Amino acid sequence: MSRRVVVDSGRARYRQEISVGPHRYQADEPVDAGGRDAGPDPYELLLIALGSCVGITLRMYADRKQWPLEAVRVELSWARVHMADCADCDNGFKFTDGIEMEISLFGDLSVNQRERLMDIANKCPVHRTLTSPVQIRAREARD
Repeated sequence: MSRRVVVDSGRARYRQEISVGPHRYQADEPVDAGGRDAGPDPYELLLIALGSCVGITLRMYADRKQWPLEAVRVELSWARVHMADCADCDNGFKFTDGIEMEISLFGDLSVNQRERLMDIANKCPVHRTLTSPVQIRAREARD
């Protein structure tokens, strides 16, 4: 069962108050973007979702296989990447989003186990969501 995520505009310029069930978080923009850096920015939250899903998925898979995975560390970064010579673009240029993900696997794992875990990392549910068409429908809430 999915819990509802609620995001309310904070009193500070860009800060957002986030609630998920009993959990409370904040999002904000960095100081150089006009925020107060009171929390991760929206893209950092996206990376948090992906990195935590990868870590959980790898742990579940290794536990099911009874592999000696001791820990997983996922380091992520996001950037808007300029693609030159785009064949599908009218003007020959376009920007695309790029996520770099570096995964460290700890434990006495064989080469085959490590390869399989890296394959599984690219199949976690959030990764699949981000790489598939996603429909987002916005509507104004009415009282």
